[in-house]
Parts: sequence; C-alpha cells; structure tokens
Amino acid sequence: MAVKVHIVFYSLYTHVYQLAQAVAEGAKEAGAEVTLAQVPELLSPEILEKMGATEAKKSFAHVPIADPQALAEADAVLLGTPTRFGAAAASMQAFMDATGGLWAQGKLVGKVGGAFTSTATQHGGQETTLVHMHTFFYHHGMVVAGVPYAAKELSNLDEITGGTPYGASTIAGTRGERTPTANELAIARYQGRHTAQIAAKLAGK
Repeated sequence: MAVKVHIVFYSLYTHVYQLAQAVAEGAKEAGAEVTLAQVPELLSPEILEKMGATEAKKSFAHVPIADPQALAEADAVLLGTPTRFGAAAASMQAFMDATGGLWAQGKLVGKVGGAFTSTATQHGGQETTLVHMHTFFYHHGMVVAGVPYAAKELSNLDEITGGTPYGASTIAGTRGERTPTANELAIARYQGRHTAQIAAKLAGK
C-alpha cells in the first residue's frame, strides 16, 4: 500500500504553488499517494485586487481547501508558505493553529513533516521561515525531513538560486516577477521524493 503524502500550501502569486506542484511530482515518483490542498485566504478580495494577486490566485482556484483534520490520514505532511518577516504567512499560521485537536490526541506523532517557502530576495528569510515551520512538526512529535546535500542542485553556484537543507525554496523578486527556476524545482521534486521515501520506511511499506 502506498504512503499518503499531504501537501498543503499558501500562495499569493503562484510561486509557492509551483513549488508545491514540483514537491507533489517528486512524491509521486516515489510511489506515494499525493493530496494537494491550499489553506483558506484571509485577505479580502479588495486587498488581493490592490496587491495585484487576483489573476494569479485564479490559476490555482481549482485546488481544494485544506482540512486540518485530514492531516491525521497522512503518513507525511509538507507545508509551503511564502515568508512574512522570516516566518509563515498568517493564512498558513492560522491553519497550523487549527490543529490543536490533533495535537491533544497525538494524531501526528511519528509522521514525517517538511516545509518549503519563497522570499522576495536572496536573503529574505528562507531559512528562518523553514526552521520556524519545523517547530510546528516538533510540537506534534513528527520526524522532520529536509533536503540532504545528496541533492546536487543545492551546491549549484552557477546561478542565484533558492534551495536549502531545511527545505525547498524560490526567490520571487520584489515584484513577484521571477518564477521558480529549473534548479529550484528540481530541489522541490527531490524534497517530495525524499520525504515520501522516509515515510515509506517508517511505515514499513
């Protein structure tokens, strides 16, 4: 029986959504059953319009809204969010806060967790955001999986690129003008594959 990998993301201009798709591809390559979902948007339509995010949001409007309780069904959980001052965006934080019942019952203990992110600039808080996300997994008693340096793309010095040992990442640009590169997407696929493989070993599958 295949392991179940739940990928939950928050995206504003599609950057994290694109990473989520790549993470999903990697998990599927490892034979996992993948569920992709997005957290509810907290910003009003008026604010999204002023931020120029309305059209971008339409591109993944078909992705279902995540149910925090559904995480209990997964063998591995991967969360993706853009950074907000070095931590998770409010929408993702609200989703994590809604898992208190799961925490009280120990429903996520022993599962595998991982995170991925985007920032506007090269040093805009990628690693702090990912480590911040890791604390969520630790409090739930989960096993945290990052991206080992077996992923050769982490050592690519030929270009400016995201990607950290703590999780996949991309640089969006200060106006959201930059899209994830082939190198960044390869790291995201590696993370999905690696996480699914660890989950399979822990589950004895």
